[in-house]
Amino acid sequence: MHRSSYKYWLKRKEHIDADFTILCSEVKAAHRISNGSAGARTIAQLVTNKGINLSRYRARNLMRKLGLLSCQQPKHSYRKAAQEHIAIPNTLNRQFAVTQPDQVWCGDVTYGVPGVQH
Repeated sequence: MHRSSYKYWLKRKEHIDADFTILCSEVKAAHRISNGSAGARTIAQLVTNKGINLSRYRARNLMRKLGLLSCQQPKHSYRKAAQEHIAIPNTLNRQFAVTQPDQVWCGDVTYGVPGVQH
């Protein structure tokens, strides 16, 4: 490369692409709306629904450039029982509105696996 070309290149004016800036802000907004759980496909769909065409591949590249990561919430580790226990009847019927002290007592049974600490 010639020295004169390099000097002209250094003196050039920086061109800010308005469309690219708008696209980046839309990708950030879509990621923020999803609380960080949206991936490239979902972000591409959200931005496209707003009227700006965006493929999932370009969304992936923009997410990398902007430092956005998709992080899903972990699933709950145990299930709630669909029906109550046969040996233990539900006498309170989940009505815990107590008017006086010492009327109703309840306890908490926590599920635990021996040898596994949480």
